[in-house]
Amino acid sequence: MSHNVHPYAHRLVTLRGWKSQWFAHGQKYRDYLKTDILIREFLEKELRGKYVSSIEFKRDQKTTKILIHSSRPGFIIGKSGEGVADLTKKIIREMKRKKLPIDTNFSLDIIEVTNPDANAMIVAQQIAEGLERRLPFRRVMKQMLDKIMINREVKGAKISLSGRLGGNEMARHEEVKKGGIPLQFIRGDVDYASYRANLPYGVIGIKVWIYKGDSLENKRAVK
Repeated sequence: MSHNVHPYAHRLVTLRGWKSQWFAHGQKYRDYLKTDILIREFLEKELRGKYVSSIEFKRDQKTTKILIHSSRPGFIIGKSGEGVADLTKKIIREMKRKKLPIDTNFSLDIIEVTNPDANAMIVAQQIAEGLERRLPFRRVMKQMLDKIMINREVKGAKISLSGRLGGNEMARHEEVKKGGIPLQFIRGDVDYASYRANLPYGVIGIKVWIYKGDSLENKRAVK
């Protein structure tokens, strides 16, 4: 039996918050959970290529709010907010099509990611973009690793690729690493993401770990 624990789940409450923030029970709980899963999957497909790091849901008794974190919010917002209005209509249309409950006060917020080179999900998406443009995978990995390590707040990083790398018939695993990544250190601020690059000869799995130091020491430094 595997002993691996997801770095995000391992640090819930101590360092990370829940990506769905609401309370319900019975049928309402089932409806909310189903809505979160289906709408998150829909948005991940709809916003592919727009560097979305995370999608969060916040609900209370009367309102539903979806928070989309992106390093390029202008791509989503569009001119004078037209993109947000169109995306909101698409979400509501999707909810009606799948017969999901819709709250009367539904809103969409786009939040900018200030340091995308230290965000594991955005880095993984940039790697996927490079692979899908047929760039050599080793060059993409090394360039992205150097780009990550330029940031002062980053103490270590690791990039892992799995699949038919370079179009070879035999699938294999390659990784590059710099610095330290203490995965069992709960106070260690480790950002993790997994993503997929869709290539003509198959899918390549991408995993990124970024270690930003001891969270307690970082808080003391800010003070």
